[in-house]
Amino acid sequence: MHQALPSNALLAALSPEDREALTGAATLFTFQVGHVFVEAGEPVTHAYLIRRGIVSAVAAMADGRTVEVFMVGREGITHPAASAAPVRTYSRHAAQADGEAWKIEVGRLRQLCRERPAIQSTILSYASTLQSELEQSAACNALHRAEQRFAKWLLRCHDRIDGDTLNLTQEYLAAMLGSQRTTVNEAAQALQKTGAITYSRGKITIIDRAMLERTACECYNGRTAEPPL
Repeated sequence: MHQALPSNALLAALSPEDREALTGAATLFTFQVGHVFVEAGEPVTHAYLIRRGIVSAVAAMADGRTVEVFMVGREGITHPAASAAPVRTYSRHAAQADGEAWKIEVGRLRQLCRERPAIQSTILSYASTLQSELEQSAACNALHRAEQRFAKWLLRCHDRIDGDTLNLTQEYLAAMLGSQRTTVNEAAQALQKTGAITYSRGKITIIDRAMLERTACECYNGRTAEPPL
C-alpha cells in the first residue's frame, strides 16, 4: 500500500507557532461525499485545509458536460488565492470522498497572512504548484488517451485516501474525466484486464499500483502537489 501523507502537508510545512495560529483560527469540519463547499460563480467565504478526504473542483459547460479541473486532498488547501484577495470560483467544489478539514473564514486567513508572512508564503508556494498542475492537465486532456488519463486520475485519488478502494459510479467517473460513460467503461475494463484494478458495481479497488503507474501518462509524477518543506 502507498505511504500516507501527513495529516495536512501544508500545515506540516509551517513552524509550530504558525501552525497553531492557523488551526486556532479554524474549526474542524466534517464532510461527506457530495457535500458542496461552493458553487461556481459564488464568492469564496471559507478555505479548507483538508485532513482527510478529497475535494474536486468541477467545471460545467452550458450543455451540461462537466470535467474535474483539479482535486485537493491532505496535501493542501481549497482556494489558495483567497489568502491574498477576495475571489469568486469558476468551478463547483464538492466532496469526492468523505473527510474532514480545518475550515477558516477567508478574511481571517488574509489577516493571518499579513501578520505571519510564512503562512502566506507557504500557501502561495502550494498555489504555484497547483497552477503548474493545471497547465499540464490542459495538455493531458487534449493529447492523452482515456485509459492513460483514467489511470493517472485513479493514482491521484489513491495518493489522497487511506486504503485501496474507491466508490465511484460510471456516471461520476465520466463527469470527472469529461468523457462518455462508454469511454470510461472501456478504460476501466482495459485496466481490469491488466490486473491493475477490479471494477464492479461502482467500486474500484486498486490491486497492482505499479501496473497502474506504467499505464498512466507522463503527467503523473508520483506525488501530489505538496508545498515545499
